[in-house]
Amino acid sequence: MMKPSLLWTALALSFLAFFTSAFATPSSKTLITNVHVFDGSHEALLENAYVMINGNLIETVSKERPDTDGATVIDGKGRVMIPGLIDMHWHSAYASIPMQTGLTSDHAYHLLIGAKSNEKALLRGFTTVRDVGGNVFSLAALTDSGLYQGPRIFPSGPAISQTSGHTDFRPSTAVPANSHDSLVYMERIGHVIVADGVPEVLKRTREALRMGASQIKINSGGGVSSSFDPLDVTQFTDEETRAAVAAAADWNTYVATHTFTDEATQRAVNAGVMSIEHGHLLSEKTLRLMKKKGAYLSMQPILDDEDAIAFPEGSFSRKKYIDVTQGTDRVYQLAKKVGVKIVFGTDTLFDPQLAEKQGKQLAKLERWFTPVEALRQATSTAGELLALSGPRSPYPEGKLGVIEEGSYADLILVNGNPLEDLSLVADPQTHFDFIMKDGVVYKNQLN
Repeated sequence: MMKPSLLWTALALSFLAFFTSAFATPSSKTLITNVHVFDGSHEALLENAYVMINGNLIETVSKERPDTDGATVIDGKGRVMIPGLIDMHWHSAYASIPMQTGLTSDHAYHLLIGAKSNEKALLRGFTTVRDVGGNVFSLAALTDSGLYQGPRIFPSGPAISQTSGHTDFRPSTAVPANSHDSLVYMERIGHVIVADGVPEVLKRTREALRMGASQIKINSGGGVSSSFDPLDVTQFTDEETRAAVAAAADWNTYVATHTFTDEATQRAVNAGVMSIEHGHLLSEKTLRLMKKKGAYLSMQPILDDEDAIAFPEGSFSRKKYIDVTQGTDRVYQLAKKVGVKIVFGTDTLFDPQLAEKQGKQLAKLERWFTPVEALRQATSTAGELLALSGPRSPYPEGKLGVIEEGSYADLILVNGNPLEDLSLVADPQTHFDFIMKDGVVYKNQLN
């Protein structure tokens, strides 16, 4: 009879072998034929193309049929191939959970809801998300292993706020605070954290990097959903902001920040922040500064329409939401005029029905941009910004947001041409016939 210790060792090795074989990166070749390729950048399609995939990477994109020896061949049936879509402002733990439920439930509940929400996002064609606030490191790891289905995740970890800042989730009775006070639950689980002064900002930034953040998220100005800060306030001093940027730079990555206003944005950009989240109240002067510094505008096409976040009528957040949405038209027009690099994100919060409209939000960009300009925001330009994570990227093997040699095999086959009709992306269930992420097929309705 086998000794108990040896038995447990054998069982553990058997489980490891099963787990590894079940969720290993695909090693076979796949050739997709008869497709018209939008590579994520160029407006002209590569017509009647062949795309060879080797494992999880694209090996060739060509007009000439490659050697198919040993490859699985998929007839694309004349569909338009586009890169997997990227949502650059996503909250896996918050998108599909009502606010009060989120504030009164535990971390496991958040991530289980998030896992189901992310699975639906993948089937909407979003193969990558940048998660800009929340402890979703376990969800990211389990998604990468194949245990859960969902987009690849670039996690920021806890959103870092000053006292009274956008993600200071403490109750109104929590001040005055003392250094020995217990952290509130949302801080203890790593969704958010409060930091005041350079030493604390350095510490909390370094902690997020230690947790595995691919980029850092701070809050430089007032927010809509937060309870205590008006939109016009500027958060974190120059010194505090530069401390976060320096700590991130020491780890060869960058800082993204939540801000709407000119003063807060200029302070952040001058301190070296590379991604401005929102920015709906910016002036042309600030946008020109962003272009000069190479910073990206991560803006959302939010309007006070049928897809508005349902804040209670007359509430503080509802009033702020109206102010923000009134700037959407103006800033998109200005940003396009100035030539700032823009990436697409949804910032869906607390509403599973709204999360389902991820593609519809992308389609709304046609109000300000041509279809190819809009698609670049959710593909190649987004991939450029993700690449600023450098060695902190969880996915260092290939490029994202493009269909070219050496890029990840993240792609969609569309029944129709979204470069002519962007509204196709609003209904992925009908128009996305084929979805692949990392070389694995998650949807195939070509047959």
